[in-house]
Amino acid sequence: MLKALFEMLSYPFMARALVVGLLVSLCASLLGVSLVLKRYSMIGDGLSHVGFGTLAAATVFNASPLLMAAPVVMAAAFLLLRLSENSQVRGDAGIALISNGSLAVGIMLISLTTGINIDVYNYMFGSILTMSAADVALSAVLASAVLAVFVLFYNKIFAVTFDESFARASGTNAGLYNSLLAVLTAVTIVLGMRMMGALLISSLIIFPAATSMRLCKTFKSVTICSASVSAACFLTGLAASFLFAAPTGASIVVANIAAFFIFCALKAGTRIARRTKQSGA
Repeated sequence: MLKALFEMLSYPFMARALVVGLLVSLCASLLGVSLVLKRYSMIGDGLSHVGFGTLAAATVFNASPLLMAAPVVMAAAFLLLRLSENSQVRGDAGIALISNGSLAVGIMLISLTTGINIDVYNYMFGSILTMSAADVALSAVLASAVLAVFVLFYNKIFAVTFDESFARASGTNAGLYNSLLAVLTAVTIVLGMRMMGALLISSLIIFPAATSMRLCKTFKSVTICSASVSAACFLTGLAASFLFAAPTGASIVVANIAAFFIFCALKAGTRIARRTKQSGA
């Protein structure tokens, strides 16, 4: 894999893909730990559908996709947060309502205007290799900002993730940090859609966190392991995509699936070894 990575870096477009992909993968994996623990992991899937609808509108009106999608997806994240607090419409139902509605609007706009062109196809299934220098610069800045904010407010995010009621009782503004988590997720989803596509972006949020939780037990260890797994799977998927001319997004997901089953096997092996040791004692 190292040889493939060095060969890839000789191509400028691959170097750009490597930088943006690593940053987005790290953002998604770190946020994914909190979202999975709060049982809100499918927010990525819902927001990606909102992003697709917005990107379809941007294509129709010849507007900047990233600049148009970011505020709309943020607004959708806030709306999902409010819906999840409403006893009549719980989180999963809110995600389904907003995501399916946005997807339908996007498809209608495309079918009535430009049709399925290459830009729309890339946003559905991902095409990180077609990113322009301007896209890379904007994505790198936003992803770096997401990472910086997460690190800065790590303790508060940890508090509202594990025990929101206790966090509120201790004086933490849980609503503010839940909103911050929603904004960071929205930005990450918009950035990741170019790499993974609307259909696969939620895998970057769910898989690394779920994989790490097979072996790690503390929030800090899960967070570190999730970031490491996400980066390793991205590099493996990108290398496989380069070597075998496979779709980048799908290759990264397959690498994450393999990592998940490896961790499951390690957990099973550890459990068997522990039982054997206990029975021998």
